[in-house]
Amino acid sequence: MFLKPNSGGGMKRVLAIILGGGAGTRLYPLTKMRAKPAVPLAGKYRLIDIPISNCINSNINKMYVLTQFNSASLNRHLTQSYNLGAPFGQGFVEVLAAQQTPESPSWFEGTADAVRKYQWLFQEWDVDEYLILSGDQLYRMDYSLFVEHHRKTGADLTVAALPVDAKQAEGFGLMRTDNDGNIKEFREKPSGDSLKAMAVDTSRFGLEKDDAKDKPYLASMGIYVFSRATLFDLLNKNPAHKDFGKEVIPEALARGDALKSYVFNDYWEDIGTIGAFYESNLALTQQPKPPFSFYDEKFPIYTRPRYLPPIKLVDAQITESIIGEGSILKSCSIHHCVLGVRSRVESDVVLKDSLVMGSDFVESSEERLALRNGGGIPLGVGKGTTVKQAILDKNARIGNNVAIINKDRVEEADRPDDGFYIRNGIVVVVKNATISDGTII
Repeated sequence: MFLKPNSGGGMKRVLAIILGGGAGTRLYPLTKMRAKPAVPLAGKYRLIDIPISNCINSNINKMYVLTQFNSASLNRHLTQSYNLGAPFGQGFVEVLAAQQTPESPSWFEGTADAVRKYQWLFQEWDVDEYLILSGDQLYRMDYSLFVEHHRKTGADLTVAALPVDAKQAEGFGLMRTDNDGNIKEFREKPSGDSLKAMAVDTSRFGLEKDDAKDKPYLASMGIYVFSRATLFDLLNKNPAHKDFGKEVIPEALARGDALKSYVFNDYWEDIGTIGAFYESNLALTQQPKPPFSFYDEKFPIYTRPRYLPPIKLVDAQITESIIGEGSILKSCSIHHCVLGVRSRVESDVVLKDSLVMGSDFVESSEERLALRNGGGIPLGVGKGTTVKQAILDKNARIGNNVAIINKDRVEEADRPDDGFYIRNGIVVVVKNATISDGTII
């Protein structure tokens, strides 16, 4: 029996499946208490807001989010953010967590395996295509153009392709295509001569001559459109295949399915590591034009409406920064930073090249005074503190006269008992951590 909340063609015949990823070990400790798609982004958003907003702006309103680890905060965010009954139409955003059943006693074992385990649900929808997306990428794409390209070319499977240079190419699955964009070969993270053999003339896909020369490789973005029959046939005939990139796509190619590429020559960042997360956030402050902007009225990024008061500044000096609403900043100096909602920064603080994710709640002046009088530390960054090249996760309590500067230039360190880790030389203070007065990191 098919579920038919919508009728007609267009994007109503598409079901989006957003993959929440694994344990997010490369983003740890930001994933210590949350799923990877729930990691905060750009002061007020979360990573999951990107693919969901792209879907809404592309008139795709049926979305499942598959997740396995720490899904409580992701569930809460989606429930509070997206009611697609209005004004977006009769759609939904629903989390599907990994579950064990007598027929399938194991957890998700890869991207394809996650979809396979819920195929009974996906098959109930009367749709023609399945749009497979990732929950930890930053980009803006009109998926309707992607799906229409898939339909017009008669493809069984279409793979979104990003033109990249040789250095970037070694970290991706690469496609070698013909002049019409048909995928002829797919290799996972090739190097040396194998890499050189995957080069194509990307000017055929609209790149300028110099740009095409610099970026002769087509990298898989981990974004796919599958025709209905093709997806389930591939999953069911090859139950041992767990991953789309490593196994399903090569199998589809080997058996002669019609595989097409869809070239996307715009900003795209896979936010899979602390370093990439840090750089992507700070790049948003770039002047005069950042590589990715949330200021696009025609293609907005949606998130939870919080109805917070405006930012309050008291003799603060701020340059090249983004500040979330509901923040109170006193006589401080902030340069090249991203501050999340409800951030609190006290007097004589210096913040530079840092992310401060803000707080989930507000402490009143009376509560803050009582904490100080009782020997505690209020939310936010205390007086006289210096923070450089760091990430302060939500609800962090940083004391007075603290220096978070990685004074010994350590690249990697685990100090959970002290409330912080160091990744790629970036100090990461964990969620809900307290850093005592006078601490030097």
